[in-house]
Amino acid sequence: MSEAAARRRPVGYYVHHQGAGHWQRANLIAARLDRPVTLIGTFAEVDTSGANGAILDLPDDRLTGFDGRDGEAIRPDCFHYVPVGIDRIRARMGLLAAWMANNDPALLIVDVSVEVTLLARLLSVPTLVVRLAGNRTDTPHLEAFRSAERLLAFNPPEIETAGTPDWVRAKTLYAGFLADAPGAGEPDDGSIAVIYGRGGTGGSASDLAAAARAVPDRHWHVLGPVESPIDDVPPNLHLHGWVAETGPYLDRAALVVGGGGDGVVAAVATRGKRFLCLPEPRAFDEQTAKADALASLGAAIVRTAWPNASDWPALVRAGLALDPAVIGGLVRPDPIGRTVAIIEEVIRDTEHRRQRVDI
Repeated sequence: MSEAAARRRPVGYYVHHQGAGHWQRANLIAARLDRPVTLIGTFAEVDTSGANGAILDLPDDRLTGFDGRDGEAIRPDCFHYVPVGIDRIRARMGLLAAWMANNDPALLIVDVSVEVTLLARLLSVPTLVVRLAGNRTDTPHLEAFRSAERLLAFNPPEIETAGTPDWVRAKTLYAGFLADAPGAGEPDDGSIAVIYGRGGTGGSASDLAAAARAVPDRHWHVLGPVESPIDDVPPNLHLHGWVAETGPYLDRAALVVGGGGDGVVAAVATRGKRFLCLPEPRAFDEQTAKADALASLGAAIVRTAWPNASDWPALVRAGLALDPAVIGGLVRPDPIGRTVAIIEEVIRDTEHRRQRVDI
């Protein structure tokens, strides 16, 4: 970063703790921004050694047995999660408020939190709010969307959730799928890749073994956590667990089986891979809405639960019959560069307004 760039007003990037996708895209974007960046969030479960910016590690705000709800009988309509009397939440928001007061950020990117978005607005800090898929027409989401300068979606408009208000769509800037680039010249070896992300519960070894036995002519490579290990693993089933790079396995696969999370869908689309999508339960039907949109385009086969063993041969045939150009056609070039351009555009707009106010 040049000396002139280092003197620019900084950007804060708030990172949600659910899954690994929020952190991964924040770090990719931070590497391309030509100004100081601070990555903000609870990072106890994240390796931040390769962070492309400063780190503000906040106390964890999750209560014991956290399920996304705060347990309060009554709360203001504009919030999702505001439990009362929790010291570490007060410390968390105090640190965040102090950072904004002391650093005068040009923009706070929020990925994602209604409460952080509204706190920034109270502190007169402009926000660019990441908008996930799903039915987010509840009052807290809509108030956060109203308070933001613009909204940012890491998916193309073609898979916009049905029922999203027109004004929310108009306020949204679509950066497109964000994923690492596929390997150069990796040949398709006919395998099936099954991928589980950090935000889910993982797979069942017995279910995976039954699927592999039902389709014995293909190797199954399973990436991510698998529960209840078994002794009798079929020879065509390979349980790799967590791997440093999932890309090579996806590059070689003829069919990818996975959930409807941002990271998995982006990786599959970027590689133009045939996709059997098994959306996992998420708040606001996030994965289900995305899977439904993909299915309506003919970009994926969708099942709402792990299939029975007897269903796998027909499902694999149906998956292999998909035209990979459909899901591949949803990809736009250089989504990180597009995102950086969006961020700088929003900053220019807000700084122009700030200069008028100062005059």
